Amino acid sequence: MASRTTHPVLDTRSLNRATLARQLLLSRAEMSAADAVGHLLGLQAQNVKPPYYQLHARLAGFRPAELAGLMESREVVRMVTMRSTIHTHTAHDALTLRPLVQPARDREVNYFRKGLVGVDLDRLAEHARAFVESEPRTMGEIREELLRHWPDADPQSLSVAARCRLPLVQVTPRGVWGRSGQVRLTTVEHWLGRPAAEAARAQPVDEVVLRYLAAFGPASVKDMQVWAGLTRLREAFERLRPGLEVFRDEDGVELFDLPDAPRPDAQTPAPPRFLPEFDNLLLSHADRGRVVPPEVKGRTWTGNQAHRTLLVDGFLAGLWKEADGVVTVELFGEVSAARKEEIVAEGELMISAMGGSEGEAGRGSGRGSVRFGSIRG
Repeated sequence: MASRTTHPVLDTRSLNRATLARQLLLSRAEMSAADAVGHLLGLQAQNVKPPYYQLHARLAGFRPAELAGLMESREVVRMVTMRSTIHTHTAHDALTLRPLVQPARDREVNYFRKGLVGVDLDRLAEHARAFVESEPRTMGEIREELLRHWPDADPQSLSVAARCRLPLVQVTPRGVWGRSGQVRLTTVEHWLGRPAAEAARAQPVDEVVLRYLAAFGPASVKDMQVWAGLTRLREAFERLRPGLEVFRDEDGVELFDLPDAPRPDAQTPAPPRFLPEFDNLLLSHADRGRVVPPEVKGRTWTGNQAHRTLLVDGFLAGLWKEADGVVTVELFGEVSAARKEEIVAEGELMISAMGGSEGEAGRGSGRGSVRFGSIRG
C-alpha cells in the first residue's frame, strides 16, 4: 500500500470543479428527473419547493410538472432518511436507504427514553403501523392515538419513537408543486405496495459508498458520515480502497474517489447557479470549503431561517429570494459587469422555467426580472 504522503493533492478549486461535475452543476444534464434523483441519492426536501429548484439548476429543460408527476405516480416519495431530515427519494432508494440509516434513528429514540418509560417500542411500532396503514394520518393524530395506549408517556417522545421506528412517507398532495396539503403519513411499503420484507433490506453499505462518491466525491470518510448521519464507515472505505483513487486535500485529509469519475481542470468555467435553501451541495461534506469560502461561512442563515443561495464561479457568492416574478440577488462581494450579466441571464431562465411567483409553474411566461440589493429589505 502506498504511503499517504504520495497521494496527489487536490487544491480547493480542483475539488470544487470535481464536486460540481458530480452534482450536474457545471452544465445542465440531459437526464430525466427520476434518473437525477437517483444519481444524487435524493434531494433535501425540508420544504416542498427546494427539490424542484435543485433539479432546475441541474437538468436541461426541467419543468416542475415532471417531478410533480413522479410524486403523484409514487415513483418518488418524501421521507426522513439522511441526517434525520426529509429527502425526496426514488421508490427504490426509499425502500433501501431508509434501513441503512436505521441505526441512527434508533440512537435518536434513545435521546427520548426518559419520556418513554414503560413503553414497549416494538408494540408501539406495531400499533402505529396498523394506525397509519388504515389511512394516512397526521403526526398529531398519531401522537393522540399512542397517548391512548401510553397516557403517562411524553407526547413528543411518542411522536419521535413512531417516526424513528417506522419508515414513514408523506403522502401526496404534500410535495406536489402547485398544490397544498397537510403532512399525512403512512409506511413506505404501504404507499408503494411493496412487502415489508423488501422495505427492510438495506443497500449494501459498500454500494452506497460508491454511489456517494459518484454524486459528492472526491470525499473523505468523515464527509460521507456527515452526509449520511452515520458513523463507523471507515471499514467500508478500506474494503473498497484497492479499487479507488486516493488523493489528499490541502490540509492533508485523505480523499477517496472513483477511478473513472470526472475531475475537470480547475479552470473549467462554472456558470452561476441559483440553489434553494437546504441544497445538499452545501450540506454533504464535513469540510464545506470546496464550495463555501471561509469568509462567507455562516451567511446562509439568519437565526433558524435558511436562505436560498447563489453560486458564482462555482462558489457560494450570495443569496436570493423571489416575489411576484422579481428575483432579488444579494451578493457578498463585488463581481464584474460580465458576471452580473450571467447572473441576470440565469435568473431570468429560472423565472421562465419555474413560472415566476412560484404559482404559475411551467407556464414560462418570461415575465420577471432580476435585481441586485438586500434580500432583507
